[in-house]
Amino acid sequence: MDAMNGLLVIDKPGGMTSRDAVNRVQRWFPKKTKIGHTGTLDPLATGVLVVCVGAATRLADYVQAMGKTYASRFRLGATSTSDDADGTVTDTPGAVPPTGEAVEASLQRFVGVIEQLPPAVSALKVDGRRAHDLVRQGKEVTLAPRPVRIDAVRLTGYDWPFADVEVDCGKGTYIRSIARDLGAALGCGGMVQTLRRARVGCYLAEDAVTLDLDPGEVGKHLMPMSSALSTLPAVRISAEVVTRFRQGQTVATAGEASPQPGEEVVVIDGFQEVIGIGAVLPNGFVKPTLVLPS
Repeated sequence: MDAMNGLLVIDKPGGMTSRDAVNRVQRWFPKKTKIGHTGTLDPLATGVLVVCVGAATRLADYVQAMGKTYASRFRLGATSTSDDADGTVTDTPGAVPPTGEAVEASLQRFVGVIEQLPPAVSALKVDGRRAHDLVRQGKEVTLAPRPVRIDAVRLTGYDWPFADVEVDCGKGTYIRSIARDLGAALGCGGMVQTLRRARVGCYLAEDAVTLDLDPGEVGKHLMPMSSALSTLPAVRISAEVVTRFRQGQTVATAGEASPQPGEEVVVIDGFQEVIGIGAVLPNGFVKPTLVLPS
């Protein structure tokens, strides 16, 4: 198999870590092929895991910055040490089932840029150690709240004690924290029962492949590296200066677009091929910051 560059959308099954899934994918490619994933999914979670292959590993940050959609079943009337069904679950004594209207109203309080306290059982580091490792050793973990962006929360079904919820959000949002905080707001406790990531930017669960994929078919499912840059504005350069841009030289744009100084842009040629990423200078020229292989 020749060297490959691109993005592969995996439907991660439950019961394994994101790293375990990537290790499985690694076997589909030649030795020494660079492989990396974008955005960890908990072992309990299923769904979209975008894997960067070859030169596309340089674009991981752009994929991680994309918006995400999750579908989750929250269990109310209970709490968990991990805020999900993988932890030690405790029923809330005397929990009073809230109305659907109350659940809906409480969910809307999470929309916007909010301060969110991450779960203690998480991959965040405390003094250089993973928080979940410290918790499993019986140590007390104190994490600081941090801002996250939640674009929309939809209640798609409610049958006590379960609330089915869809969340559109930005990078770093913990759905487990939303379930926990919803339960606290309703006074009954809450946790995640099931979780599925349905979307990362333009990458959808229905386009994902399973880990049972025939390795000989993997090339058919690789998405172009340009797909990782779909959120950036694009500028065109003429064929005469493509080589100069690839060599790291600052070049003029050839299209009608007027990018703003300091703006990060995708640089394309006349055939719509993505050449790389550039930074717009005050004079309107574009300085290469990342050049992709042709």
